[in-house]
Amino acid sequence: MSIQFTEDLQTIDWGRLSTVFQRAPLGDREPDKLRQVFQNSQIRCFVWDGPELIGAGRAITDGVRYTVVFDVVLLPEYQGRGIGRQIMNFLMERSKETAVLLHAVPGRETFYAKLGFRKMKTAMAKFLNPEMQRQKGYTE
Repeated sequence: MSIQFTEDLQTIDWGRLSTVFQRAPLGDREPDKLRQVFQNSQIRCFVWDGPELIGAGRAITDGVRYTVVFDVVLLPEYQGRGIGRQIMNFLMERSKETAVLLHAVPGRETFYAKLGFRKMKTAMAKFLNPEMQRQKGYTE
């Protein structure tokens, strides 16, 4: 296993990344929208096992105080090997910010707690489809 971490957008097969999200399983993601959100994010990480794209993550930042991490994904067969932790470290090292916030899939809280993340009491969100987000466990 030769795991590599890159930031290079030019080599990404967005259809393959969409498949990684499906298999993780983090849901269906349209390849074109994945390309857009990763291009629009200041910090991004792509994980390779040789020529195979196996994971990714991204973050946005104001460059002064806050960074928000999104879309940390890794194929199931690579989970539990410390690679997810490496993705998070890659993103956080590049953020150089004092406060890192996280948007995660319900059920993954234990993983992020091991990295020092804690639930916030004041975070709120407004979604285009609030009922769907409630059903998925993102909101109360």
